[in-house]
Amino acid sequence: MNESILTSVKKGVGGIIETDESFDDDIILHINTTLAELIQLGAGPKEGFEITDKTATWQDFIGDDKLLNMVKTYTVLNVRMLFDPPSSGTAAKSFEQQIDKLGWRIREQSGFETPDTED
Repeated sequence: MNESILTSVKKGVGGIIETDESFDDDIILHINTTLAELIQLGAGPKEGFEITDKTATWQDFIGDDKLLNMVKTYTVLNVRMLFDPPSSGTAAKSFEQQIDKLGWRIREQSGFETPDTED
Protein backbone atom coordinates (compact mmCIF):
# COMPACT_ATOMS: atom_id res chain seq x y z
CA MET A 1 0.00 0.00 0.00
CA ASN A 2 2.98 2.33 0.40
CA GLU A 3 3.63 2.14 -3.33
CA SER A 4 3.80 5.45 -5.20
CA ILE A 5 0.63 6.17 -7.17
CA LEU A 6 2.55 7.81 -10.01
CA THR A 7 5.17 5.07 -10.26
CA SER A 8 2.65 2.23 -10.30
CA VAL A 9 0.41 3.93 -12.86
CA LYS A 10 3.38 4.69 -15.13
CA LYS A 11 4.33 1.04 -15.03
CA GLY A 12 0.74 -0.06 -15.62
CA VAL A 13 0.00 2.16 -18.59
CA GLY A 14 2.97 1.13 -20.63
CA GLY A 15 5.88 -0.04 -18.59
CA ILE A 16 7.30 3.46 -18.19
CA ILE A 17 10.21 3.26 -15.77
CA GLU A 18 10.21 5.43 -12.66
CA THR A 19 13.19 7.53 -13.77
CA ASP A 20 11.60 8.44 -17.12
CA GLU A 21 9.81 11.68 -16.27
CA SER A 22 9.04 12.76 -19.85
CA PHE A 23 5.32 11.92 -19.55
CA ASP A 24 4.81 12.73 -15.87
CA ASP A 25 2.84 15.95 -16.38
CA ASP A 26 0.34 14.26 -18.70
CA ILE A 27 0.03 11.16 -16.54
CA ILE A 28 -0.38 13.23 -13.34
CA LEU A 29 -3.19 15.19 -15.02
CA HIS A 30 -5.02 11.96 -15.91
CA ILE A 31 -4.36 10.41 -12.49
CA ASN A 32 -5.88 13.43 -10.76
CA THR A 33 -8.93 13.26 -13.01
CA THR A 34 -9.32 9.59 -12.15
CA LEU A 35 -8.84 10.16 -8.42
CA ALA A 36 -11.60 12.81 -8.55
CA GLU A 37 -13.88 10.24 -10.23
CA LEU A 38 -13.02 7.71 -7.53
CA ILE A 39 -13.88 10.21 -4.80
CA GLN A 40 -17.25 10.72 -6.49
CA LEU A 41 -17.69 6.93 -6.35
CA GLY A 42 -17.04 7.01 -2.60
CA ALA A 43 -13.37 5.97 -2.44
CA GLY A 44 -10.65 8.23 -1.09
CA PRO A 45 -10.70 11.32 1.13
CA LYS A 46 -14.01 13.20 0.97
CA GLU A 47 -12.18 16.54 0.94
CA GLY A 48 -10.41 15.60 -2.29
CA PHE A 49 -6.97 14.40 -3.21
CA GLU A 50 -4.36 15.14 -5.83
CA ILE A 51 -0.85 14.09 -6.61
CA THR A 52 1.93 16.37 -7.81
CA ASP A 53 4.82 13.91 -7.93
CA LYS A 54 5.78 10.38 -6.97
CA THR A 55 5.56 10.93 -3.20
CA ALA A 56 1.80 10.27 -2.86
CA THR A 57 1.04 6.62 -2.10
CA TRP A 58 -1.99 4.38 -2.40
CA GLN A 59 -2.05 4.30 1.41
CA ASP A 60 -2.53 8.08 1.36
CA PHE A 61 -5.54 7.70 -0.92
CA ILE A 62 -7.37 4.56 0.27
CA GLY A 63 -5.87 3.93 3.68
CA ASP A 64 -5.76 0.34 4.92
CA ASP A 65 -8.89 -0.99 3.18
CA LYS A 66 -7.49 -3.97 1.28
CA LEU A 67 -10.84 -4.47 -0.42
CA LEU A 68 -10.28 -1.17 -2.21
CA ASN A 69 -7.14 -2.43 -3.93
CA MET A 70 -9.27 -2.50 -7.08
CA VAL A 71 -8.86 1.30 -7.08
CA LYS A 72 -5.36 0.70 -8.42
CA THR A 73 -6.60 -1.30 -11.41
CA TYR A 74 -9.39 1.21 -12.04
CA THR A 75 -6.85 4.03 -12.04
CA VAL A 76 -4.42 2.28 -14.38
CA LEU A 77 -7.17 1.34 -16.86
CA ASN A 78 -8.74 4.79 -16.79
CA VAL A 79 -5.42 6.60 -17.18
CA ARG A 80 -4.49 4.23 -20.01
CA MET A 81 -7.73 5.09 -21.82
CA LEU A 82 -6.98 8.80 -21.45
CA PHE A 83 -3.22 8.69 -22.07
CA ASP A 84 -2.72 5.88 -24.59
CA PRO A 85 -6.00 4.22 -25.61
CA PRO A 86 -5.83 0.87 -27.40
CA SER A 87 -6.05 1.14 -31.18
CA SER A 88 -8.37 -1.85 -31.37
CA GLY A 89 -12.03 -1.08 -30.83
CA THR A 90 -12.47 -4.47 -29.21
CA ALA A 91 -9.69 -3.81 -26.70
CA ALA A 92 -11.03 -0.33 -25.96
CA LYS A 93 -14.50 -1.76 -25.34
CA SER A 94 -13.02 -4.38 -23.01
CA PHE A 95 -11.19 -1.67 -21.05
CA GLU A 96 -14.38 0.38 -20.79
CA GLN A 97 -16.33 -2.63 -19.54
CA GLN A 98 -13.69 -3.34 -16.90
CA ILE A 99 -13.69 0.30 -15.80
CA ASP A 100 -17.49 0.24 -15.48
CA LYS A 101 -17.46 -3.04 -13.54
CA LEU A 102 -14.73 -1.88 -11.19
CA GLY A 103 -16.51 1.46 -10.71
CA TRP A 104 -19.66 -0.37 -9.62
CA ARG A 105 -17.70 -2.57 -7.22
CA ILE A 106 -15.83 0.40 -5.78
CA ARG A 107 -19.15 2.16 -5.14
CA GLU A 108 -20.50 -0.91 -3.40
CA GLN A 109 -17.36 -1.45 -1.30
CA SER A 110 -17.24 2.21 -0.32
CA GLY A 111 -20.84 2.13 0.88
CA PHE A 112 -21.70 5.00 -1.44
CA GLU A 113 -25.32 6.00 -1.22
CA THR A 114 -27.04 8.10 -3.82
CA PRO A 115 -28.63 11.11 -2.14
CA ASP A 116 -32.40 11.18 -2.16
CA THR A 117 -33.80 13.70 -4.57
CA GLU A 118 -37.10 15.44 -4.20
CA ASP A 119 -39.32 16.06 -7.18
